[in-house]
Amino acid sequence: MPTPTPGAPVTIIDYVPAHAPAFKALNQAWIERYFEMEELDHESLGDPDGYIIARGGHIFMADYQGELVGTCALLKVDHTTYELAKMAVTDKVQGLKIGRRLGEAAIRTACGLGARTLFLLSNRKLETALHLYRNLGFQEVPDELREYKRADIKMVLAL
Repeated sequence: MPTPTPGAPVTIIDYVPAHAPAFKALNQAWIERYFEMEELDHESLGDPDGYIIARGGHIFMADYQGELVGTCALLKVDHTTYELAKMAVTDKVQGLKIGRRLGEAAIRTACGLGARTLFLLSNRKLETALHLYRNLGFQEVPDELREYKRADIKMVLAL
């Protein structure tokens, strides 16, 4: 991995099936850094084409100097609601605002798909991620979080 260079081009690209190993590796490394893999993680990361794409979702990959260094997904809930999920950026390029670029791409795409609501589930100890989400316009809402053991906050963005 080249040394991160602020201002170096980062390209947000659409996922293709050949990206499946990178999608899984990026997310698994991030999850295992803070938590542990759960059954839903294994399902979605083991088959992103079936679990996300085939169900009307979308995956974004961040390319930095020829390497896939970040990702996030839009999971379709219904015709007007999507979940922003599986956002991960490798530690080697932290600070280059790649997460922000991925989030902005996801928001633009959700709007283009006719979404009215975008939500995410996270954990309060992930202060940097929560700061990013707030800067993107997400606001905390009450919810009974049951999907993931690690989730203790739900945030929503009205589009």
